[in-house]
Amino acid sequence: MHKSAMSLSVSKKLWPSLPLHHRIRRMWWAYAAIALLAVVASLWASGEIGREQAESALEEQARMDARLNVALLRTVLEKYRALPFVLSQDAALAAALAENDAGTFEQLSQKLEMLAAGTKAAVIYVIDKDGIAVSASNWREPTSFVGNDYRFREYFQGAVANGQAEHFALGTVSKKPGLYISERISGSNGLLGVVVVKLEFDDVEADWDATDAPSYVVDERGIVLITSIPSWRFMTIGRIAEDRLTAIRESLQFGDAPLQPLPLDTVRNLGDGLDVVEIVMPGGAGKTRFLDIGTPVPGTRWVLQHLVALGPAVDAGIREARMLALLILLPLLAGGALLLRRRQAVTLRIFREQQAREELERRVAERTLDLRQARDRLQAEITGHRNTEQRLQAVQQDLVQANRLAILGQVAAGVAHEINQPVATIRAYADNARIFLDRGQTVPAGKNLENIAALTERIGAITEELKTFARKGRGSAEPTGLKDVIEGAVILLRSRFAGRMDTLNIDLPPAELQVMGNRIRLEQVLINLLQNALEAVAPKADQARVRVRTSADAETVTLTVADNGPGISPEIRKGLFTPFNTSKEKGLGLGLVISKDIVSDYGGRMEVESDGEGARFIVHLRRA
Repeated sequence: MHKSAMSLSVSKKLWPSLPLHHRIRRMWWAYAAIALLAVVASLWASGEIGREQAESALEEQARMDARLNVALLRTVLEKYRALPFVLSQDAALAAALAENDAGTFEQLSQKLEMLAAGTKAAVIYVIDKDGIAVSASNWREPTSFVGNDYRFREYFQGAVANGQAEHFALGTVSKKPGLYISERISGSNGLLGVVVVKLEFDDVEADWDATDAPSYVVDERGIVLITSIPSWRFMTIGRIAEDRLTAIRESLQFGDAPLQPLPLDTVRNLGDGLDVVEIVMPGGAGKTRFLDIGTPVPGTRWVLQHLVALGPAVDAGIREARMLALLILLPLLAGGALLLRRRQAVTLRIFREQQAREELERRVAERTLDLRQARDRLQAEITGHRNTEQRLQAVQQDLVQANRLAILGQVAAGVAHEINQPVATIRAYADNARIFLDRGQTVPAGKNLENIAALTERIGAITEELKTFARKGRGSAEPTGLKDVIEGAVILLRSRFAGRMDTLNIDLPPAELQVMGNRIRLEQVLINLLQNALEAVAPKADQARVRVRTSADAETVTLTVADNGPGISPEIRKGLFTPFNTSKEKGLGLGLVISKDIVSDYGGRMEVESDGEGARFIVHLRRA
């Protein structure tokens, strides 16, 4: 019945809210469409910005790398350009050409061999005026240039005509490409010959290849001479006219190379020697887009082309720009969604508060009733706990008083015996005093009366101690003389242990030593400890000893009661301070428990030690 009523109530609240939920849903769809449009637009715009920034950064880096490659190439060229000139001025070399002696040419070849090894030139050789190589650094090798005719080579013809020449070509013997640097050797009678240094660029190409950015050098005709991609060597940028192509092939400058165009398409020209190109790389599956930087090589008619792949850098730039755009846009969209959500939440809260007000008032009334009833039950429970606590405290006080009265009962018989003797003596003194008075002897009668007064004071002291000890009450902590406590306990025990009081060996503390406590309750503790000790040593008779010692420091006073009895077994010592745990046949097991509680009430503690020489109870009290 209750669940049905709740379902009906929920249905009544939901039905009126359906139009509001429809409006909220439409608002979210509209916001989602706007957010999606903003995300798409920002991704496109940031992608374009990222592309431009990446290409700009890549261009700057590519130009720097191209300049470094050009500097490396120029350094190599300048290193070897001086060598032919120096050799052309060598008088021994000119003399060997003038003498035209085979032995001299052999010695010259040895000299060139050492020079090539020291300068790391590919080959150094000397051509006579007829174009025949007479000495070469590779004279020992099967591919020796000695005896070959080089009249057709442009570097020979140029050196003869102009004094020096440079010519890049494929070696007719070695089949290795390189730059031939030549210098004319003249004598007194005119031309003697030409010295040639061949420079190969294997190390330069290897350095370029290590950068993972293709680089190549083209001459003024667009033919690739030096390249980090070997398959591109002697290919061309664009097509060369057929007549020029035929003349190049007939000159054997590049051997039988087909001089085919590079697989390169220019996508767009950015100016200042900068192009975006697409190239089919060797072993590649398709075209790769590169940024192509052209940089002239000083001192030559060559141009170094440096390629940098656009894909990875541009893609990374686009990703970073788009990521940055999303990092900016998404918090804004999230903030807009949060504002929209808050506005809707406020609207829904107002609507729901209006719908739920009556239900809430009803529930508040029911809950108030439940809380009132719970409060009444709690107050009753608290009252019960307080009554129980009070009863517990009363029971504890009754136990302490019962223990005290039990001690009084034990000493009552001895006290009565001790009082009977002074009473009998008082009777005898009184009878004698009456006889002396009848005889008129006032002096002896007065003496008897003085003795009677002394005996009554003794009886009064004993009964006063008993009455004081029998009083009930906890007693607040106050400065109490420890010597008075010990003497009071001994007085109450003397009557019960009249024949064994010499067993006690008490070292009384000074009268000014005081502890925090109550004299009556501390006497109760000491009576319990002394009574247990005297009972424990009873079987030993003459050898029995009970020692009471005190010591003190700035904050604590320690009272030790030790006996030479049989001691306490570990089983009994384990539960010694547990109520009703006793080794005596007629004991209740409450004395030590109550004593420990009394000591704890005054901020002290009680310890027990036992071995083969007896038991020791150590009481620590706060010094006053």
